[in-house]
Amino acid sequence: MFLPLHDGIPLRNMKTPIMTRSLLVVCTVVYLFTFYGPLGPDAMVAGFGLIPSVLFGTEILPEGYPFGPAPLTLATNIFLHMSLIHLLGNMLFLWVFGDNVEDAMGHLRFLLFFLICGSVASLAHALALPASDRPLIGASGGVAGVVAAYLILYPRVRIWGLFLQGIPLRVPAYGAIGFWFALQFIAAFFGGDEGVGWFAHLGGFVAGALLIPIMRRHADPVQARVDAQELQAPR
Repeated sequence: MFLPLHDGIPLRNMKTPIMTRSLLVVCTVVYLFTFYGPLGPDAMVAGFGLIPSVLFGTEILPEGYPFGPAPLTLATNIFLHMSLIHLLGNMLFLWVFGDNVEDAMGHLRFLLFFLICGSVASLAHALALPASDRPLIGASGGVAGVVAAYLILYPRVRIWGLFLQGIPLRVPAYGAIGFWFALQFIAAFFGGDEGVGWFAHLGGFVAGALLIPIMRRHADPVQARVDAQELQAPR
């Protein structure tokens, strides 16, 4: 287990990570609407969650579900969370890593990046488990793309985080994120909790790694400063 806490990289291209904060707000509002809105959690998950067997047409939901075309659930499921722990975990990763990735891309490109990574993550889950009738929900696929982008942009930045049973450590991003990715890979292929979308995490991560070289700014002053500090640091 790994929970990031703080990285300390200042923003240089913008004053406020508008899209990162907006995503935090939207996911929180959707969570509250899920449990306190008129539809209720069961209808929200059935209508907006991604169900692989429904996506591929081998199963059909009752009349009235989903609330739009089934392919749309590749994106709508990203904003749903069914527990406070699930929501807080995803939002913590987005809070720590999202601002600097948004700073390296710009507001609109970051939003597009997040949605693409989340949708690719959903598709990866569906392709890995095409017959599943269990809904996939949560922002973790999009967040995994953000984590991959951060790793490529700032691999040597030291991150404070909690590891395993809550041990506080400050380690380079490549160590922290590498540890996180290894856990996802092992769980996906060697029998992790079936209630977690491990393949979505891997799919979002790969999507983020492929997209960041294309979608980042051509010149990132933050990255240049970090690289300079690394070169000057004593070995």
